Order: sequence, then structure tokens, then C-alpha cells
Amino acid sequence: MILVSVMYPAGPRFDMDYYLGHHMPLVRERWSPMGLHEAKVVRGVGTPDGKPAPFQVMVLLTWDSADAFAKAAAQHGPEIFGDIPKFTDAEAAVQINELPEASA
Repeated sequence: MILVSVMYPAGPRFDMDYYLGHHMPLVRERWSPMGLHEAKVVRGVGTPDGKPAPFQVMVLLTWDSADAFAKAAAQHGPEIFGDIPKFTDAEAAVQINELPEASA
């Protein structure tokens, strides 16, 4: 299993209502049949030393494999990625992570 982290930096416009009400349901609808197990949205609130969070929103996507993610992105990417300007001007950082067996 892998975890894809999509991290939206703090600062630029971000419409959380649109994100939660339209974008994430679209992601789940299109990608769940293709190997997406979980899509968890978290909102950054700060750092341990009281500074602002470097990322305003992150979504953690758990997948069967990197190959399943790549196939889903290829098939539905234009629709899903094309929706991003409707909720943010931020350029997301995306990271693919392995989930060791003990934590999966």
C-alpha cells in the first residue's frame, strides 16, 4: 500500500466548502473503484512552536499501489486536476509514500 500526500501551501485562496462539497466527492467517486482506499482531509492549524502551519490543507490518499494511482491519474486526471482552479490558486506539493506493513 502507498499513501499519496497532496499538500496545499498556506497563503493562496482556498475554498474549503467547494473542496469538501464537490472536489473530494469527485475524487472518491472516480478513484475508489480504481484502488483508492481512503481519502482523509486535514487542515493545518499551526506548528508546535506556535507558528502558522506551512500547509493550509492536506489530503492523504491511501492506494493499493503506485501503479493503481498512476492508472487512476491517467484516466481521470484531466477532470480531477482540471477542477483544482475552482477551489485554490495554490500549487500543491505531491509526495508518494510507502506504508510499511506494520503501519498499514
